[in-house]
Amino acid sequence: QVQLVESGGGLVQAGGSLRLSCAASGTIFKLNAMGWYRQAPGKQRELVAAITNGVSTNYADSVKGRFTISRDNAKNTVYLQMNSLKPEDTAVYYCTAALKSLSDWGNYWGQGTQVTVSS
Repeated sequence: QVQLVESGGGLVQAGGSLRLSCAASGTIFKLNAMGWYRQAPGKQRELVAAITNGVSTNYADSVKGRFTISRDNAKNTVYLQMNSLKPEDTAVYYCTAALKSLSDWGNYWGQGTQVTVSS
């Protein structure tokens, strides 16, 4: 059984910062790409940032220069440092990971953490 558990969401004023964490646990033989998606009310889920098991990263245009994704492979954890937050960043943030477990490769999702940015 694999679990992804997010933490670090909350309420912050515009211009503030938050750091999200997501730890993968369970029987994991290999962990590949990890990433963060978000979904605002009435909108589709969108990719925020992704990172390979190396150092390659990818960001949505709307967060470039403000958000930074990183990972700690020893802890099977991915982070999202969010600076200069804007009200339009308000959403539920989900982490995802491509990994190999007992049942072979699959994409796993966390339960989501709410980020609310007030103006």
